[in-house]
Amino acid sequence: MTTALITHAECLDHVTPPGHPEQVARLDHVLHALAPLDLLRLAAPPASDADLARVHPQRYIDRIKAAEPEAGEHPLDEDTWMSPGSMRAARRAAGAAIRAVDAVISREVANAFCATRPPGHHAEREKPMGFCLFGNAALAATYALDHHGIDRVAVVDFDVHHGNGTQDLLWDEPRALLISSQQFPLWPGSGAATERGGHDNVLNIPLPPGSGGDEMRAAYRRDAFPRLAAFKPNLIVMSAGFDAHRDDPLAQLAWSAEDFRWLTHELCRIAAEHARGRVVSLLEGGYDLSALAASAKAHVEELIEAGK
Repeated sequence: MTTALITHAECLDHVTPPGHPEQVARLDHVLHALAPLDLLRLAAPPASDADLARVHPQRYIDRIKAAEPEAGEHPLDEDTWMSPGSMRAARRAAGAAIRAVDAVISREVANAFCATRPPGHHAEREKPMGFCLFGNAALAATYALDHHGIDRVAVVDFDVHHGNGTQDLLWDEPRALLISSQQFPLWPGSGAATERGGHDNVLNIPLPPGSGGDEMRAAYRRDAFPRLAAFKPNLIVMSAGFDAHRDDPLAQLAWSAEDFRWLTHELCRIAAEHARGRVVSLLEGGYDLSALAASAKAHVEELIEAGK
């Protein structure tokens, strides 16, 4: 079977101010790096309000729609901006997550990577933050559980910043396990090991500044992989942030592209054992353009290998 690449040109319509790290060029670099690979390219559909309402109340969705400017850029907070086209882009990013779940569970493809923006894992139930408007990973998990009747979904977030939004959205969902590794301490300040979810369904793995791939691999072997094996997920959703790379300007971890390849391989191995290989991966952070492109390519190459 093949690996799907799900994206849409409207994800380039979300424009941030000059110098903002979450820029249009991020997606351009990722798509250029993936262009030579053998992938089934699928268009991301727009998510409807009803889709978004699986994880956000309608009043929040309406507030985000109303905040989109007719021209220029408008700040929602000091980090999170909207421009004309941001809502279209955010709907495509959320819709890509849903399309990926459908494609993987129906066996249309072995696994899927959603190359979209804006990212989503910082968006809380009623709070945009950290460049994020809607909680795409939590939406993918909730959609799989409620629409497809999947029993157990694991979300693994390896972005360098804690996925506080995904944690907020899945805190009280006993059918979902969130495993999140992140530099700690670091913005947004959450992600301590003591944060365990409403049903002991959250595992945070704090990693100290300056630590590299060896420390990450040891932590995942010690904590994450046994927890995943015990949970026996029917689907694994990855929040694939590549800003733990040593060259990233927004944090101080020291991973390499090969560390992302290794982690992807191991998570796909667990998915093969417990989830029929079903993996949905969503692009989150990564702000050094060259490191982002190389890491995303290594990640997707491993998805392709796992899907053969």
